Amino acid sequence: MGKKRIIKKGGGSDVSGTSRALNRIPKKKVITGKLNILATFNNTLVTLADTKGNSIIAASSGALGFKGSRKSTPFAAAKVGEILGEKAQQMGMKEAEVIIKGVGAGRESALRAFAGKGINITKIIDRTPVPHNGPRAPKPRRV
Repeated sequence: MGKKRIIKKGGGSDVSGTSRALNRIPKKKVITGKLNILATFNNTLVTLADTKGNSIIAASSGALGFKGSRKSTPFAAAKVGEILGEKAQQMGMKEAEVIIKGVGAGRESALRAFAGKGINITKIIDRTPVPHNGPRAPKPRRV
């Protein structure tokens, strides 16, 4: 007969706020650091690094439990920024330099949520890659 499968009844997507990877707080004390925000059309990735560029904590809206098109929303990016802001505060971070890449919806909201946790933002750099000419255009279609 085999084992019976147990299906849990629940309401859709459950976003608890933190994943297992974010539960652990690094023992390293950092006063200044760099915050890298990569906002794509499908996800928002936020990485906190020290001044040398060694990453300390990383989080994404997908890692928080958002699925599908909800990952790319400003709300999901704000949640990621809030969680990283809390972790940075617990590590003793006072100020951060922000580097933003990408054209996704979560660009600004992740930064606002991080800054809302009381960490001073010293510099904001936009490093979104911009094509100068791009690849060769396709031949015109013959109908």
